[in-house]
Amino acid sequence: MTTPTTAQPSFGLQRNSFGRLVLVDAEGVTHENVIPVRAFPITSPDHGLSLVSSDGHELAWIDTLEQVDANTRRMIEEELASREFMPEIQHIVGVSTFATPSDWTVQTTRGTTTFTLKGEEDIRRLAAPALLIADSHGIQFLIRDQRALDKHSRKILDRFL
Repeated sequence: MTTPTTAQPSFGLQRNSFGRLVLVDAEGVTHENVIPVRAFPITSPDHGLSLVSSDGHELAWIDTLEQVDANTRRMIEEELASREFMPEIQHIVGVSTFATPSDWTVQTTRGTTTFTLKGEEDIRRLAAPALLIADSHGIQFLIRDQRALDKHSRKILDRFL
């Protein structure tokens, strides 16, 4: 019995003198200012990643970051970390009022913060059981699994859903 192997992507990735990603494709063509984009950033962040040119054209596809060498993976992860900011809510400490607009104090993967929820329509249901909450400044907060929240947090959240 043979085990399936994952093909290595046929490109090279490096940083230029400005710290931006540069991709050299299989034909040897150099593409400056490459941007990594997750295909499914919430439901499957580790699978399906596209490297796109600055004008949005896909240059390379990566099924999983495990396919690429450690140096390439590190560069892609660094670039994604600098571009993506979506704190995940772990606990809802409290809300100022159960009417909107209301100020929410939450504990996230990035620390404790307070934001203003303008209206219930700013809480979007994603693939169950995930929610995406947009604050008054457009910052997105993720609740990956609303059922995994503590009882106090679920009770507050239920008042807005």
